[in-house]
Amino acid sequence: MTSTADTQLSDKQQVARKTTLVSVAVNSVLVVLQIVVGVFAHSQALVADGIHSFADLVSDFVVLLANRHSGAKPDADHNYGHSRYETVASLFLGALLISVGIGMLWRAGTRIANLGDIPPVHMSALVVAIFVLFSKEGLFRYMLREAQRVRSQMLIANAWHARSDAASSLVVAIGIIGSLAGVRLLDPIAAAIVGFMVARMGWVFGWDALQDLSDRALDEAATADLRALLLATPGVLDLHEMRTRKAGDLALVDAHILVDPMISVSEGHYIAEAARLRLLTDARVLDALIHVDPEDDMHVRSVANLPARQALIGTLRDAFAKHGVHVESVTLHYLSTGLAVQVSLAASDDVARLAGVDLEAIKRSVGASQIDVTHVVTTQAALGPAHT
Repeated sequence: MTSTADTQLSDKQQVARKTTLVSVAVNSVLVVLQIVVGVFAHSQALVADGIHSFADLVSDFVVLLANRHSGAKPDADHNYGHSRYETVASLFLGALLISVGIGMLWRAGTRIANLGDIPPVHMSALVVAIFVLFSKEGLFRYMLREAQRVRSQMLIANAWHARSDAASSLVVAIGIIGSLAGVRLLDPIAAAIVGFMVARMGWVFGWDALQDLSDRALDEAATADLRALLLATPGVLDLHEMRTRKAGDLALVDAHILVDPMISVSEGHYIAEAARLRLLTDARVLDALIHVDPEDDMHVRSVANLPARQALIGTLRDAFAKHGVHVESVTLHYLSTGLAVQVSLAASDDVARLAGVDLEAIKRSVGASQIDVTHVVTTQAALGPAHT
């Protein structure tokens, strides 16, 4: 993982801890206020909203726990790090909200079925509902600003959770006003609406987290950005089989790059590493695996049926040795057009001896499509290799 990614994770952890502690403080006060006043003021809607705030409190502790573990370094059991702790936390939050929402709906339905048992609501319930409304809206704006600054989907989800709380508090306030006006049915209806909103929000969070846990890819725009970064790398001729998968708020990237088939392995590796480092400059990328291809293996025939190196070296050395020529090294290029062989001769060999070597016969014997012979010249005789 790069230092840029480490810094980003550190910032996210600090913001997550700070915003979550603020949320814990606010929700702790609101939970007590809503449930106590709701019970004494006979407002089921306010009690339901208090239970909702309690669920927020539980979710805040879940976020703190996930934040603590998601920043851990990769280890023997988690080679790619622990970023998905955030996603698992979001899934848990979703399940929690769905459960709470269904419970609210059930309770509201029971109250509606027994309207005669609903006592009148006290004015104090409305005062608390309005206070909660403004508190939750302020908390939402603060949390969203901080979450967007560090690009954390988990924190953004938690912020919008606070906005749903504000919306539910608005519904509660309207229901209490209606109940105070004599329409007692509005209070349990408001409680049911709050329950539906909570359950729906839980479904959205849970489904989104489940998609990420199922290796969801980055969106098309983000993928296009990463593709452009790879193609801008010097030496990269083309790109195929690019895949991405989410790991928390970041993504893992796999890609096959096309390079000149005649360059060395080390140069191909150099180009791949340069391409990988370019990808890691994007804040959305956690890590990347770059595979080097000499050809687009998705659209050319396989080279797996060509003879292996071990089967060729002995034949080549013997064929040249019959004419007193010593093979110093052999370079093989496995291409869809056939096997290209480059033979380097020892510097002490007489180039004239090559005249007696039947290269066409050797080419047929090893199943090559091309054979090139290079005569190595020592640095005392020349500045570089000579080619025949």
